Amino acid sequence: MTSEQPPPGQSGPGPSVSAQPAGAGAARPSRGLVLAVFAVLAVLLAVVATVLLWPEKKPAALPPPPAPSVSTPVPTPTPTPTPTPTPTKAVPYTFFTAGSCFDHPQLNKSVTKPEARPCEGAHDGEAIGNPQLPDGLTGDSQISKAMRDGCKEAQAAADARQGGGGPYYGYPFGPSMTFYQQGWRDYTCTLTASNHPGGTRLTGHLK
Repeated sequence: MTSEQPPPGQSGPGPSVSAQPAGAGAARPSRGLVLAVFAVLAVLLAVVATVLLWPEKKPAALPPPPAPSVSTPVPTPTPTPTPTPTPTKAVPYTFFTAGSCFDHPQLNKSVTKPEARPCEGAHDGEAIGNPQLPDGLTGDSQISKAMRDGCKEAQAAADARQGGGGPYYGYPFGPSMTFYQQGWRDYTCTLTASNHPGGTRLTGHLK
């Protein structure tokens, strides 16, 4: 007895079952779940963007520093110096301003022309006045007499201030006739302790 085999491609008796590819029966995620995931990702991205792009809060500007106080210096008053007599004046002959001291060749053989000296040391004389000659003089003798007459008052006052210790002598000198004719009028009244070379010398300022 020969058994019959089913023809190729046919199954045996029973209901026919069609073949399916592996994995075809796996369940797909629902559309709602996918949308929910996308929504969460969108929210996260929005939060990250907000954090990154949010402007930083700038600190409040500090107030400017106070201006430095500048104190105005108070000038220190400068004491007025005691004027020092100018020994000579720019004239073309012997001339000493009042208060200056000198040596003169007619009173001192160690000099050949009148020279200024410190009043604190030994000296021949001190100038006590600087009058001016009048106009109209016509010769050296008139100039000499005018100087002697013009110095008498200053010499008498200076002699009296010394309170003794004399005698004292007046010894004026000024321009010659040549300079007088050029317009020079200044001359010097002096007080000395001698009227000859090698005599008594002054050793300090006259009173």
